[in-house]
Amino acid sequence: MTIPGHTPIPERANPINDEANAPRLVQSLGLFSSTAIVIGSMIGSGIFIVDADIARGTDSPALYLGAWLVTAMLTMIGALSYGELAAMMPKAGGQYVYLREALGPLWGFLFGWTLFLVIQTGTIAAVCVAFGKFLGVFFPVISTTHWLWHIAHVPALQVGPMVLGNMEIGVSTANLTGIAIVILLAVVNIFGVSLGALIQNVFTTAKALSLAALILLAFTVGHNATAWASNFGPGWSQFWKNAGWSSLHPVQVGVGGPMVLVNVVVILAVVQVGSLFSADAWNNITFTAGEVKNPKRNIPLSLILGTGFVLTVYFLVSLGYLLVLPMHGDPNGTTLLARGIQHASEDRVATAALQQILPFGGAWLMAGAILISTFGCANGMTLAGARVYYAMSRDGLFFKSVGKLHPRYKTPVAGLLVQAGWTVLLCVSGSYSQLLDYIIFAELVFYILTIIGLFVLRFKQPDAPRPYKAWGYPVLPALYLVLAAGICVVLLRYKPQYTWPGLVLVLLGIPVYLFWSRRPESNA
Repeated sequence: MTIPGHTPIPERANPINDEANAPRLVQSLGLFSSTAIVIGSMIGSGIFIVDADIARGTDSPALYLGAWLVTAMLTMIGALSYGELAAMMPKAGGQYVYLREALGPLWGFLFGWTLFLVIQTGTIAAVCVAFGKFLGVFFPVISTTHWLWHIAHVPALQVGPMVLGNMEIGVSTANLTGIAIVILLAVVNIFGVSLGALIQNVFTTAKALSLAALILLAFTVGHNATAWASNFGPGWSQFWKNAGWSSLHPVQVGVGGPMVLVNVVVILAVVQVGSLFSADAWNNITFTAGEVKNPKRNIPLSLILGTGFVLTVYFLVSLGYLLVLPMHGDPNGTTLLARGIQHASEDRVATAALQQILPFGGAWLMAGAILISTFGCANGMTLAGARVYYAMSRDGLFFKSVGKLHPRYKTPVAGLLVQAGWTVLLCVSGSYSQLLDYIIFAELVFYILTIIGLFVLRFKQPDAPRPYKAWGYPVLPALYLVLAAGICVVLLRYKPQYTWPGLVLVLLGIPVYLFWSRRPESNA
């Protein structure tokens, strides 16, 4: 049945034979659970460590916070724009479906391919191994250097702008712990989306409370005169230091390349590698659209509420760090205040801040908070990622078995297991850390393409039902395209080691797409 005056999104031919009694995805995720997936997937381990690198890059408290404001603006515009697409096409697969419908199946596949190869699985691997590292605070036997089976060390090799290798292959007690978490979460999420959502709700609430406690402590008992004088100074002079339009900042081009001086705009783009990575994965709720109640309302609303909450928390946490620790510090300093934010031990700024506030037990409390955060993040990404591969399989672009649901629990069992298997291999290979360097550029490219898709669909299907329309269209989506493209250009110029490998990984999907698209539908 068609609605007069409207052009509906066409239904695609399904290469999998849908019997009348075949299991279907169950819409059981309410607004709270949907928002918890957004928040839980976004907050992993990044906010606890990336501030050190941002502080070193900007060398200015004002620019340090400015980097988070740029990230917040980009992410919120992205979420507002994706809300329209989610309301138009509330189907499992989310962003994969939007790219497929707006730009064609190749672009949808390239997104799904990169998601499976690097973005989703690489992040899950990194977050789960981070869980193992911080569990080592309580159990020292768990360590990345405590090898149970060390297979090989792969030395670094530079090929043009790419640096390959520099990996430790094998099983340590830390990545074994990570592997156990990967498998546990895959199995748990087989037993229904409601169970996975329950775990997500509990851990998201716990991590939100722990970050709220960190903010409260930083703004009250943690506030100290040394940090204030160093970061804000008399008349806020220290706050604005090195933030003027004429200020120049050193950036190393590539690996081992020359040091060059860049202006404020360029340095803010360069440090987005860290802040955007920390704020990424907000789009994961769109992957689960087929299991969200009233998706035309709840997905756009959860995107706005979830991203708004996380970005506010991130800004307040980073501001809290400035109240507790000086930005500038000595890498050889013997105290937390002497090392500052820039040179916090192993970049663990949150741990340093909480130790400064609570000298006895601060490190343990922060380790516990990060365990909660990483577990919840890994669960949300595990739950969401499998739905993309499920949608790809339904289009005949992935293994046929991945497009089938468990007859009782209505979950994509094969998708969860395939995702877990590849993630485990990344954990053992040690390659996930290097692959994560390439994620943000590849993600930005797909975000740009998806926002372009918003314009394309407005042109191609002007009368299609849009229960929610992107706020600020066309100005804000166009602003997103300009800013994101600008960041990509800067990263291509100054950080080629993060960009060209990401492009190569995406382009490798083209022959894979040609292979899958030409396979007989009956092939598994």
